[in-house]
Amino acid sequence: MLLRLTPTLASLIATCVLLTALTILALSAYTSRSVTAQLGSQLVDLGMDAFDLKFQTHVTQIREQGAYVASALRGGSIDPDDDAALTGFVHGVLAATPQVIAIDIVRPDGSGIEVERGDSGANFGLRPIRRLPRPTLLDLAQQAEAAPGPFWSQPEYNEANRRTEISYVVPSRSGDRFLGLARVRVSLNSLSVMARGLSSTDMTMFLFYGNMELLAHPQLDPATQNASEDNDLVDLVDAPGPVLPQMQTMVPVDAAGYNLVEAHAMFRVVAANGAAYFVVLERSGTDAVGLPVQVGAYFPVSVLEAPLQRLAVAGLIGVGILGLAVLGSGLLAFYIGRPIRRAARSARLIARLDLGDLEPLPDSRIVEIRDLAQGFNSMLTGLRAFLRYLPQTLVRRLIETGSIDQPPVKTRVAVLFTDIVGYTSISEGLDAVETADFLNAHLTLVGEAIERNGGTIDKYIGDSVMAFWGAPEELEQPAAAAARAALDIARAIKMDNRRRAGEGLPPVRLRIGLHVGPLVVGDIGAPQRVNYTVIGDTVNIAARLETLGRDIDPDAETIILASAQVAEELPSSCTLAPLGSHRIKGKDLPVDVVRLLPARMGPV
Repeated sequence: MLLRLTPTLASLIATCVLLTALTILALSAYTSRSVTAQLGSQLVDLGMDAFDLKFQTHVTQIREQGAYVASALRGGSIDPDDDAALTGFVHGVLAATPQVIAIDIVRPDGSGIEVERGDSGANFGLRPIRRLPRPTLLDLAQQAEAAPGPFWSQPEYNEANRRTEISYVVPSRSGDRFLGLARVRVSLNSLSVMARGLSSTDMTMFLFYGNMELLAHPQLDPATQNASEDNDLVDLVDAPGPVLPQMQTMVPVDAAGYNLVEAHAMFRVVAANGAAYFVVLERSGTDAVGLPVQVGAYFPVSVLEAPLQRLAVAGLIGVGILGLAVLGSGLLAFYIGRPIRRAARSARLIARLDLGDLEPLPDSRIVEIRDLAQGFNSMLTGLRAFLRYLPQTLVRRLIETGSIDQPPVKTRVAVLFTDIVGYTSISEGLDAVETADFLNAHLTLVGEAIERNGGTIDKYIGDSVMAFWGAPEELEQPAAAAARAALDIARAIKMDNRRRAGEGLPPVRLRIGLHVGPLVVGDIGAPQRVNYTVIGDTVNIAARLETLGRDIDPDAETIILASAQVAEELPSSCTLAPLGSHRIKGKDLPVDVVRLLPARMGPV
């Protein structure tokens, strides 16, 4: 199935939109995380605030009842010395306050009455209070007479009822005269009942008194928690539940990290069963009611962390999907861009005319890329065919030097001519194909030596080769490079003749002519067909020197004749044989000629 570039890119854009949507989803997940954490913290705050509010309401009713009884004594509506009247009055007050376990009215001398709620919550018992059996009441009366106002007593263990109580004491005065006191007693069981009502499966509410002694807990039963006269409140090590006994191992936690208000202190506790819990305490405690108590709650860490963990998992899944989308888009982009990148690399090689290892572009299912590959491959085939008829080194140099479309210039150039001796006799016994093969093999040997030494092949003339040095790049000693090429050609001919001898073929003999001098170099020809070539007398002299070799040594395997101008640029390591002055066709003055012998040539 073929794909078009535009729909493919549209799909890529759609993928980017999808990634954008996933990013927005990630931001939504982050927002949800904040909301979830806030909801968890609000659950804790609301639970503790509800317990605190109910406790304050509970205590406020106790204080109001104590103040009411004290005001009745002060106002004279009841006779403080009439036990029966006091009992009836307290009976009515007690019925209206179910959280109160008992109300005492104590006279200044420590005597008085106590009305206590019965076990059923509906029956009441009457017990006269005498000074001698209860000496502490006299101490309490004296403490109340000296007190500036109402106060809470310390928790006290009631041995008879096997319970710990806390009392609210309200002195009653008429002017400066102390009339007695009203004491409202509350069992800690009622506070634990209240904690039980506000606790849930996930969250347990409790109250600390003073220095972290347990005042209320849903499972607290002072009768079974080792409370006594010497130990009014339950120590943490004896506290019910799995968490509070391990409070000595608690580790502080930053409450702000879970969006809890700064009024809370937060700890992490590992219970005896290995489960982890958070414990949250009010930093300031509930002091508005005059009691040194502190509201607390504990709950499994999952209450706050499980929603965050689920959001984290969802976030990881989203990141995974995002990663797959990015990977998919990357693969798609790579698939689309691979032939384009390959075409770009190939274009750079073509710009340098480096076509040797260049491979055609592969086909593609994307129509536009397929058309690009087909056009590129056709161009590559055409260039390879075209460059067979052009000197590639010359074209590269023209491109590198920026000499294309430049007008012809005059410069100093070295010219080399080669010609096979007796080519006609060699080719007589060959058919056309064999002749072409022989000629191509020979010209390859000559051409490789020329190009290896930086020369430019100007043209092939049958079995002859014309090459030059010094254009388009100017050389300081172009004749030296041409001489090296001539010696390389001689060595190549010698080695090839050894091969031919082994195959029973006649040897090839070659004449080479060298000259250096000023020439016009550039594009020569009609606008429709031009050649980058050299013209001038230097070309003619090089050609005549090559022809002169036929007269100097007609039987030599390779004879290299050069002008004196060439010899002047050659190093002393070159083996030269002066041949004197010779008249050559087309020149009025004789030319000084030397023979370059194919011995080892040193560096030039």
